[in-house]
Parts: sequence; C-alpha cells; structure tokens
Amino acid sequence: QVQVVESGGDLVQPGGSLRLSCAASGIIFSLYTINWLRQAPGEQRELVASMSSGGSTKYADSVKGRFTISRVNAENTVYLQMNSLKPEDTGKYYCNLEGRFRAYWGQGTQVTVSS
Repeated sequence: QVQVVESGGDLVQPGGSLRLSCAASGIIFSLYTINWLRQAPGEQRELVASMSSGGSTKYADSVKGRFTISRVNAENTVYLQMNSLKPEDTGKYYCNLEGRFRAYWGQGTQVTVSS
C-alpha cells in the first residue's frame, strides 16, 4: 500500500522560513517525479516546484530564488525549503508523486504566513 505523508507546515511570520517534508512508502521512490503544489482558499491548486527522477527542477515564477526542492531517494523523502516567505505563500501544500502510469497524493500540510 502506497502512503504519502507531508509534514512541516506551520504559522510563520513574513520573511520567515519553513521546510516541508514528504515521505513516501510502498513505491520505488527514485522512479517518480515529485511535485509540490499549493492551494489557497478559493483558488485553484498550483504547481510550486517539481523535481524529476533525474534531478531536473522547475519552479513557479512566484517562488524562484526563495524555494528549493530536494530529494533523498535513500530515505524516500522530498523536501521543500521555503525562505523569505510572503503572505501570498499561504495555502495547503501537497506532495504529488507522478509516475509513468500512476500518481499519488498526500493529504497536505498547512502553511500560513501572517504577522
């Protein structure tokens, strides 16, 4: 059974930092593209960052230079380091594992950026 679990969300002040984690089990983790998406209230889910199985990365323009995605295949874990957080980064952050034939989602972790 595949499990995907995000953690690390919190309430943080503008300018602060958080590191989100996504741990997966039940799959060959290294074969998957990993995507971090977020959804603000009343908004559509948007792609924030992704890393392919080969290590290529992509970022939304709104987070370039502030967010960094990384993965440790030996630990079946992907991280999203978020620096210089802004109120508009507020939302529920989801980890998505995208394989050739299937995709898996976690339940999300809430990030709130507010003073």
